[in-house]
Amino acid sequence: MAMTSKTSLLTSAGICILFALSVAGGAQAAPKHKHPAAAADTALADEVKALKVQVEALQATVQAQAQQQSQAQATASQAQAQAQEATAAAHAAQAKLDMQIEQIPGAVQTAVAAQPAPTLDKLKYKGISLTLGGFAEAAGIYRSKTLESDIASSFAKVPFENSGLSQIHELRGTAHQSRVSFLAQGDINQATHAAFYGEFDFNAAAQTANSNESNSYNPRIRNLYATMDWDYWGLHMLAGQNWSLLTLNSKGITPRNEVPPPVIDAQYVPGFSWTRQPQIRLTKDFDDKQFWLAASLENPQTTFTGTAGNALPTGVSVADLATGNATINGAPAVAAAFSGFNSVNTTSFNRTPDVILKAAWEPYIGVARPLHVEAFGIYRDFYDQITVTAANTQGLTPGVHEADVEGGGWGAAITYTAIPKILDLQASVMSGKGIGRYGAGQLSDATLRIDGKVAPIDETMYLIGGTLHATPEVDLYVFAGDERENSKISTLGTTNYGFGNLANTVFTSAGCTTVGGTCSATVRDVGQITAGLWDKAFTGSFGQIRIGLQYSHTKLEAFSGGGYTPKTTDDMIFTSFRYYPF
Repeated sequence: MAMTSKTSLLTSAGICILFALSVAGGAQAAPKHKHPAAAADTALADEVKALKVQVEALQATVQAQAQQQSQAQATASQAQAQAQEATAAAHAAQAKLDMQIEQIPGAVQTAVAAQPAPTLDKLKYKGISLTLGGFAEAAGIYRSKTLESDIASSFAKVPFENSGLSQIHELRGTAHQSRVSFLAQGDINQATHAAFYGEFDFNAAAQTANSNESNSYNPRIRNLYATMDWDYWGLHMLAGQNWSLLTLNSKGITPRNEVPPPVIDAQYVPGFSWTRQPQIRLTKDFDDKQFWLAASLENPQTTFTGTAGNALPTGVSVADLATGNATINGAPAVAAAFSGFNSVNTTSFNRTPDVILKAAWEPYIGVARPLHVEAFGIYRDFYDQITVTAANTQGLTPGVHEADVEGGGWGAAITYTAIPKILDLQASVMSGKGIGRYGAGQLSDATLRIDGKVAPIDETMYLIGGTLHATPEVDLYVFAGDERENSKISTLGTTNYGFGNLANTVFTSAGCTTVGGTCSATVRDVGQITAGLWDKAFTGSFGQIRIGLQYSHTKLEAFSGGGYTPKTTDDMIFTSFRYYPF
């Protein structure tokens, strides 16, 4: 429409010009003497010139508008092409998104299948989370020689061949190792945490408990303690009954990360260093928890031993809380228990706690920490009271004498994930004097000198082993350990006092291998090799069922006498069926 108007205007202007020219030509033919007409011609010429200017301006406008229209058409064509490209890209993106959406259910299903089934294993109450644990166990025990022991074997009491018990097999079924536990945790603030842990089983037996009819065995405290953790300072405190600080850990120096051998036998393996006892412990971590230091004050107790005929000289005795003064004969510095203890048992005299210091190191190797190394030292104090009632050949002054004797030792251990999720290795060693009760073999801490003082016994124990995670369900393990003590002898004239390898002790093969023979052997070494497996037979939302099998070969060696060394062995088989509901 705009172009048509402009064309019409241009045409009209052209007609006007032609008309003006024709008029001008006629004017030129008129006589020159008509002056009014000449004036009119001049006016018309000026008008024509003005019209020409207007026409030229209109032509320029039309050309400019035509050029603009051409550019607009080109821009519109380009925009249309871009719009088509954007539309095509949008269609392609939508198609890709549709395909991804179609794949989401399968991806989600795959991811869910790869994760373990979720479990509601924590209860919430007033800001506290409560985690329940434990298992019910039906265990079977076979021993080639009778130990008169339940699920926890008395390794150092395997009978020698002269004992009638060495000829009798032992078979037992037991549920005493069944266990219940709880963990209550709460955050005081973002960086301060508190926890309370309890763990119990049924391996205790009051003096009246037996297996005759009711099987009335007591529940037993394994662990019962509280902890406080201060993240800002890297400090951790524990108070209560727990595994001793010297027990091997798998992560730093933290509770509930101890590494006992994975055996069924509740006494574990000879050579394994451990106790569970009351203590107060303080731990500090450093350098992103790669290095740890800890100190613990732990409940003291002393186990004694002696050789037959180990009576003190006339006139020398050791205080006994029950009877006042008593001559020592293989049980020094102990007394019959009263309130809170069973009266048929004895307790030792102690007035200084066992002091344990420990350091652990877990370096980064790449992005993982497969190595855990630790070392510890322990200080022990042995106390007794000696009453000399008369003159004696040792020259001791009559009267009451108190005696403190120091003991203790050192230890080191390592765990190593040799192949992640497949092979775990561990090894530990402990050596010192007066450390017997910290070994699974339960050799004695000390004996008695001629003057009545406690004499700590030198001992070394070690354990090595590994666990193979053969499949996600089956673990296989092998462990070997040993505990060995040295003799501790004092002599008066021709009489020997103390522990082990006494010159006046003579053994014969006939006496030690014939039932009823004379063989008062004193154990100096207990060792064992054991192997077994655990099978996670069933796992699901209901919990887990595990089946275990263990075989062990235990050997005992006594001090030699008269050129002969008494020895004995015991082969044991354990089975376990456990249900873990939590």
